[in-house]
Amino acid sequence: MPDFAPKLPNFSPVGDSACLLELSQLLDDSINDTIYRIEARMQERTLKGVIEWVPGYASILVYYDPLVTTYRSVEDWLEDWFVQKGEKTSVRTKRVKILVQYGGEDGPDLEHVAAFHGMSASEVVRRHFTQIYKVGMMGFTPGFAYLLGLDPELNTPRLATPRKVVPGGSVGIAGSQTGIYPMDSPGGWQIIGRTEQVLFDPVKEPHFLLSPGDEVQFIAVDGEVVG
Repeated sequence: MPDFAPKLPNFSPVGDSACLLELSQLLDDSINDTIYRIEARMQERTLKGVIEWVPGYASILVYYDPLVTTYRSVEDWLEDWFVQKGEKTSVRTKRVKILVQYGGEDGPDLEHVAAFHGMSASEVVRRHFTQIYKVGMMGFTPGFAYLLGLDPELNTPRLATPRKVVPGGSVGIAGSQTGIYPMDSPGGWQIIGRTEQVLFDPVKEPHFLLSPGDEVQFIAVDGEVVG
């Protein structure tokens, strides 16, 4: 059976005004670091006609004006940065501590996650807040940060039926990722806690509490699990 998977790294057109660079199809911290170092170099010298770009876990999607530049020019520009990999460019990041109330009404899925893994709720909480996470990418809703670094023992499938409304501030697990809902929205992540910290404020600068590459450290409120 033929293998139709793209050879990586891979450059490909997306419509008639975008170019996609893919480095991997896996969630890998070192690949993610490479993506943001490439992006930092791209910011140092942009290409005329490039409108914006969107970095992901292991890819960068670049939008351009086809009346100003061409797909081939954008691909060559991206390839230059990939070859250099931004090795001489540092990416400014910060560590953000986020207080979380785990369990109870704030974490309605904590007991399910614990039962799924054959752990106590307190062990799930301990494993969750003792990790240091990295913001791998932003998306889904404004301010939603996908966090890398979840303890593999907490890898938990999404809910079979997503909720119509997940309260803003909810901290959840989906597969090998954890994250925080910045506002009320639909969602299928396993909710284990909630924070009062504001992740997105449209009237304040900067609008977002977290940025790609930032580190996140969760802190259990009072060091207790409410259940």
